[in-house]
Amino acid sequence: MIKKYCFLFILLISSLSFNAQQSPDSLDLSQKMIIGVTPTPPFVMEENGEYAGLSIDSWELINEKMNLDYEYKEYGSLAELLNGIENNEVDFSINPVTVTDNRMKRMDFSQPYFISHTGVAKRSESQIFSYLGNLFSWNFISAILILLAVIFIFGFLVWVFERKKNAEEFGNGSRGILQGFWWSAVTMTTVGYGDKSPRTTGGRVIALIWMFMAIIIISSLTAGIASSLTVQTMNDEINSVQDLSKFEVTSVESSSAQELLKLYNIEHNEVIDEKEGIALLENEETKLFVYDEPILRYEIKRRGLENEIEVLPKTLKKDYYGYSFPKNSVLVDEINPVLIGVLKTMEWNSIMSKYE
Repeated sequence: MIKKYCFLFILLISSLSFNAQQSPDSLDLSQKMIIGVTPTPPFVMEENGEYAGLSIDSWELINEKMNLDYEYKEYGSLAELLNGIENNEVDFSINPVTVTDNRMKRMDFSQPYFISHTGVAKRSESQIFSYLGNLFSWNFISAILILLAVIFIFGFLVWVFERKKNAEEFGNGSRGILQGFWWSAVTMTTVGYGDKSPRTTGGRVIALIWMFMAIIIISSLTAGIASSLTVQTMNDEINSVQDLSKFEVTSVESSSAQELLKLYNIEHNEVIDEKEGIALLENEETKLFVYDEPILRYEIKRRGLENEIEVLPKTLKKDYYGYSFPKNSVLVDEINPVLIGVLKTMEWNSIMSKYE
């Protein structure tokens, strides 16, 4: 009986010891670290079979002081990487992962090492085509039609009074109506050729009313026509996240940009990465691509699409990139002090200037 209890006691101790070894709180720093990455130029990219980029350089600078043994584990997308971190498949990730409220419930983060913004990319617009589009828009056409209708009404009223007593200038029938229209038009525009003028009391009263009204109408319609001809671009129309609802929007799956779109109930399409999103813009399969601004700019420049695709100067929010860890990882407290120290060095400034 005593042997049986001793065996159970040893088994219990062994089990507790094994669980302690598996706990993130007791991670052995002498073991090889598994660092999760997914290609995200210019932060993480593969060059000649080796990883490079701002995030890679920052980690190598940190590890010069920590001297940890490590290897990279590559994931096919941001969504897969985040799941891998959450499920303890890796010890941490150095990818540019934005710190958000939702993500902090799933994982831990280091101090931010890079400040970014959520940007909006779109195809560049031709000013000439935008102008022509507004010129033949319904707003412009309707303003012209209203103007012609008002001119015709006052020309017709003058003709009604003048057609009998001033037949030589405002004759009967359709010809007289057209002459009334002509008089109304030249009076409104203050040209006033003087070839036609009302002579009856009723005609002159209508003319006097029309002269004062024409000043107001021509000013209002001129402003309206000028407004309709003003070239309105997406740059002018997008001033907030809510304005994105007017357009077809695309974003990267599981990105902080997608979290923002979901927060404001903006309908959008999903892509795996920035390459697929920029390709959709290039092929005119989406109107807007919302993602991290530095990643957007790098991908556009890499493809040589600066003349075809642009990033709007207005950004949607500020983003803070940090290393990401499984919940309760002891590595956070180990890496944070070193990271903060590295951010103050000249070497870090050199790395930043390299990717600007």
